[in-house]
Amino acid sequence: MDGNGRWAKKRGLPRIQGHRKGADSVREVVRGAGEIGIKYLTLYAFSVENWNRPKSEVDTLMKYLLRFLKKEINELNKNNVRLQAIGQIYRLPENVQEQLKKTIAATSKNNGLTLTLALSYGGRTEIIEAVRHIGKEIAEGKLDPEEINEQVISRHLYTHGMPDPDLLIRTSGEMRVSNFLLWQISYAEFVITDTLWPEFGKAEFFKALEEYTSRHRRYGGV
Repeated sequence: MDGNGRWAKKRGLPRIQGHRKGADSVREVVRGAGEIGIKYLTLYAFSVENWNRPKSEVDTLMKYLLRFLKKEINELNKNNVRLQAIGQIYRLPENVQEQLKKTIAATSKNNGLTLTLALSYGGRTEIIEAVRHIGKEIAEGKLDPEEINEQVISRHLYTHGMPDPDLLIRTSGEMRVSNFLLWQISYAEFVITDTLWPEFGKAEFFKALEEYTSRHRRYGGV
C-alpha cells in the first residue's frame, strides 16, 4: 500500500495525513474483496524497515493503527471478516499488541474474508526465523534434514495455513516487491498501478482484478 507520503506531499499536507487517508482505501478494498467472495487478502501495513522512520512518524502510525483496530471491529464483523496478523508482532507497542489480540478474538468466528495485516513484517526475516525453527527441530531430533521440502518450509512461515497469493498489487508505480512475502509470491501475478494508495478505491481494485483474470497462468508449464 504505497504512496501515502507522496499523496500528502502533492497537497502540501503532513505525511501523516496521507496515512489517515490511506485508511479509507483499506476500508474500501476490504469491502470490495468481501463483496465478490475473495477469501484471503493480505495488506502490507508496516515493514521491519519502517522502524527506521522518524520516531514521531512511527509513534503516530502506531496511534492510528491502535485507533483502526478499535474502530473497525464492528465494520469487520458486519462484513464477516476475520482478522489475522503476521510479522514480529512482539515489536509493536504493548497497547497495540493487546488491542490486536482483542480484535482478532472479536472477529475469530467470522468465515468470510480473512484479512491479514503484515505488521513489523519482512520477508527475509520471516525466512530466517523459519530456518531457525527448522534447525532447532533437527537439533532436537524431531526432523531429518532429508525430509526438508517446500511443505516443511511453508509450515514454518508466518503464513502457515494460508494459500500462497494469486495476485500481488503494487500501488504508486514502484517496480519492486519491497521484502514482501518473498517465498509465497513465487508464482503470483503482478499488477503495478501508478495510482497512489490513498486514491486506490474499490474501482481501482476491481480494475486490477480484471487485469488478473486476463492472465494465463502456466506455473512453468506450457
